[in-house]
Amino acid sequence: MPIAFVSTEQAPKAIGPYSQATIVNGMVFTAGQIAFNPATMEIVGGGIREQTERVLANLKAVLAAAGSDLSRVVKTTVFLVDMQDFPAMNEVYAQAFGEHKPARSTVAVAGLPRGVRVEIDVIATI
Repeated sequence: MPIAFVSTEQAPKAIGPYSQATIVNGMVFTAGQIAFNPATMEIVGGGIREQTERVLANLKAVLAAAGSDLSRVVKTTVFLVDMQDFPAMNEVYAQAFGEHKPARSTVAVAGLPRGVRVEIDVIATI
């Protein structure tokens, strides 16, 4: 089973030895996205709400490049530096997914790249 590698300029470039996403057997596996603005490769200003909005926009771009979208997401993993951010992140997340409710894990972590507050990865179908 061949693996396809996804790359789009509509989302931040990988900052290490990984792909924005891979596709295998009709499934898309994204790398974790953080709050990089893809045009500047700088972290967006603001707090957890703004960062979550940017993360979800980045995920939408990667999924689109893979031939998928948020309505086809089956699983997400959310990494938060501070669980106090959960309610605000969850509100933005719920707005983005609407009635579609993929399985989700939310994990508190000691730190994330570039000092961001949230990182999300997804698994979706094509």
